[in-house]
Amino acid sequence: MTDETKSTDWSRIARDGLWDNNVVMAQTLALCPLLAVTGTATNGLGLGLATAFVLVLSGLSVSVLRGIITPQVRIPVFVLIIAVLVTLVDLGMNAWMHDLHKVLGLFIPLIVTNCAILGRAESFASRNAPLPAMFDGLMMGIGFTLVLVTLGAIREIIGSGTLFANASMLLGDSLRWLEVTLIPNYRGFLLMILPPGGFIALGCLLAGKRLLERRLAARREAKAAAAVPARA
Repeated sequence: MTDETKSTDWSRIARDGLWDNNVVMAQTLALCPLLAVTGTATNGLGLGLATAFVLVLSGLSVSVLRGIITPQVRIPVFVLIIAVLVTLVDLGMNAWMHDLHKVLGLFIPLIVTNCAILGRAESFASRNAPLPAMFDGLMMGIGFTLVLVTLGAIREIIGSGTLFANASMLLGDSLRWLEVTLIPNYRGFLLMILPPGGFIALGCLLAGKRLLERRLAARREAKAAAAVPARA
């Protein structure tokens, strides 16, 4: 393990990816696929895992090659690396998860245009060792996947009364146990499955995050204020 890797703040990288600098909740990136495919939690999980895979491998590739990529061509090279990885993901999902691939459709190749992937390659992977770069990609990918699944679950439950419908499309019958009907004989609320429902659900998630952060900040300030007289 190199000195650069030893000095890495792993907990900070994890917090950034999962919460503080979350792709959606903090950076508000990748909203197009987020709102388009999260009609169910299964779709969100599938796209999230594919994106996380690309984030991890693109971080590793960029970090390994950073010493030989000149600054003048770094962006085209980063895009080329990401495009190759996305093509592999697209072909793999078409071969082994064909039903899910048909549902996600165009949004799998469009992972290439996800600003978060290129942004992490430029701002982190190109400046750090391979292990931290991979870990950063993993945390960003998990954070993105969690938001996709959460948003998909909210829309699916309210829209159709189910959770992880057709999960067997993801990895076969081994995931069929995830398919749950929470509200039997429920006619559904069509608006939540349509794009406007995605905007509504995302707005609620963003508002909830801001509210939670404000309350946590106020609590920290209150503890700090209470600690001052005690030290005095």
